[in-house]
Amino acid sequence: MARDLAWALANSDLIHDRGTLDRAIAAMAPAVVQDFAGSVPVFLTVMHGGLPFAGRLAMEIGALGLDLAFDYLHATRYRGETSGGTLTWKHRPATPLRGRRVLLADDILDEGHTLDAIVRWCREEGAEDVRIAALAVKRHDRCVPGVRADYAGVDVPDRYVFGYGMDFQEQGRALPEIRALTDEALRAL
Repeated sequence: MARDLAWALANSDLIHDRGTLDRAIAAMAPAVVQDFAGSVPVFLTVMHGGLPFAGRLAMEIGALGLDLAFDYLHATRYRGETSGGTLTWKHRPATPLRGRRVLLADDILDEGHTLDAIVRWCREEGAEDVRIAALAVKRHDRCVPGVRADYAGVDVPDRYVFGYGMDFQEQGRALPEIRALTDEALRAL
């Protein structure tokens, strides 16, 4: 059953507010700058969810003096649903990756199937090094083996989360916070 954003907001809990997320993103930047010093990494935003996080992270990295080559990709398993399906590529980056260092910026590392496929594709394209920056990492033990965030902002519970790039039925990506549906609300969907 389709529900609107007002329903989701009324049936969710605040997990992380804007200030917490801003501080977490700022805290990630020094490690990225240190790890990529001496290079201009290809900074790939994973669309759509990674966009708010990627923009903020890029500005924090730039403020510390590291230049980035921007591009994006769009690969999804969700398409507005509450669980993932088959990976669909909607856009692949135009920037050649051969011999380049790559930083993927995504909204969440959940089970890691999408990011695993993206990392493998980057390596097949000849990327020298591929690292993952994720705003949120979901706490559970179902992650694809070997997939982890090299730079992580905040942990989130093993619930349906939305906001700050993550959607609730294609809504709420622009919320400056992360929220989680209540168990009762998830059962009502």
